[in-house]
Amino acid sequence: MKLVFAGTPEVAVPALDALLASERHEVAAVVTRPDAPAGRGRRLVASPVAERAQEAGIEVLRPVKPRDPEFLERLREIAPDCCPVVAYGALLPRAALDIADRGWVNLHFSLLPAWRGAAPVQHAVMAGDEITGASTFLIEEGLDSGPVYGTVTEEIRPTDTSGDLLTRLAFAGAGLLAATMDGIEDGTLKAVPQPADGITLAPKVSVEDARVDWSAPALRVDRIVRGCTPAPGAWTTFRGERLKLVQVRPAPDRTDLAPGRLVAGKNNVYVGTGSHAVELLWVQAQGKKPMRAADWARGVRIGAEETVGG
Repeated sequence: MKLVFAGTPEVAVPALDALLASERHEVAAVVTRPDAPAGRGRRLVASPVAERAQEAGIEVLRPVKPRDPEFLERLREIAPDCCPVVAYGALLPRAALDIADRGWVNLHFSLLPAWRGAAPVQHAVMAGDEITGASTFLIEEGLDSGPVYGTVTEEIRPTDTSGDLLTRLAFAGAGLLAATMDGIEDGTLKAVPQPADGITLAPKVSVEDARVDWSAPALRVDRIVRGCTPAPGAWTTFRGERLKLVQVRPAPDRTDLAPGRLVAGKNNVYVGTGSHAVELLWVQAQGKKPMRAADWARGVRIGAEETVGG
């Protein structure tokens, strides 16, 4: 089939690579978000998908909005059979969806209908799910509500961050998306409507959502930190400034600390929660690089009655 691939961030690149490697399909062009400012100089930088497409010599379309007439006209000229999508980052209008004969097929990083929305992996980790996965589905105008072609499952490990999990899902999902394209071309795959039960939503996780509530149980604190790593980054406050929590570990043997109470030893730093304590392993002070929590504590000289999150 002739394909136009839509995607933007690094997590979409494995799927693009899988389709480029396929002998059955031609990736005629990619659609991605416009170049965006990045780094201290805020210079415009192409998306990871755009960079990969340019390396492969493929046409790159960067519409400001996918309803732009020029973009829609170019898409009609290319006349794709199907448009696979991975984390494109913009809502596709009906005018675009109608152009591909076999539709637009999204690779979504959850087992639909669970975790529909922008941040399925983060929410799965924060909710304490033990199993997640990826799904391919036919895009409709609703939010991740279209019929499903296929799924793969993935275990969520006890120490997984959302970044760890998303990396594994990106590669597992790449194979699923390529197989879905094969099945659509062969006519051996039929999209099955999602069940009405089990729908959960996964909206974008805001910076405020990532603020740790120390009155919550230690297990919840650990899930928030892992779910918000690497972005937007879990955080608390210390002496009135933001302190990013890069890595923590539940410490069930420390039950003597009130929520938010901070205690530093020679090699360990603990914070009380609503249950037992958590050990801070890596932190990042405002304007600093990430560092081991014990090194940070020595530098700031933790006092006898110090707290975080106040």
